Amino acid sequence: MPDAIRLAEKLKLFSDLWSPKIVAAFNGHDVMVVKVKGEFVWHSHPDTDDFFLVLKGSLLIQMRDGEVTLGAGDLYVVPKGVEHRPVAVEETHLLLIEPAGTPNTGDAATAAVKKAI
Repeated sequence: MPDAIRLAEKLKLFSDLWSPKIVAAFNGHDVMVVKVKGEFVWHSHPDTDDFFLVLKGSLLIQMRDGEVTLGAGDLYVVPKGVEHRPVAVEETHLLLIEPAGTPNTGDAATAAVKKAI
């Protein structure tokens, strides 16, 4: 029988920030956990929406025409093509879902390498 994926245990395996770790895959999508703190770069994804679910902490997602604040248990989907910048004042843990191979900066040249854990 397969084991459940325990997100809290996966998050204990690493300390690096803004570097998503793949914990599962389904229907051509990566399910990832990531630790974040500080400001990420302004970016957009021209071909896919950007899914954020806060597991611990809080996240501000700035967009050129407004912003949304998320707490633990909250999720938000940034529509494709919308420029945005995630910001976390304190260390925050997120669950991300996106098509496999999608660069986290919207640009493969500047994206973090995603590793499965």
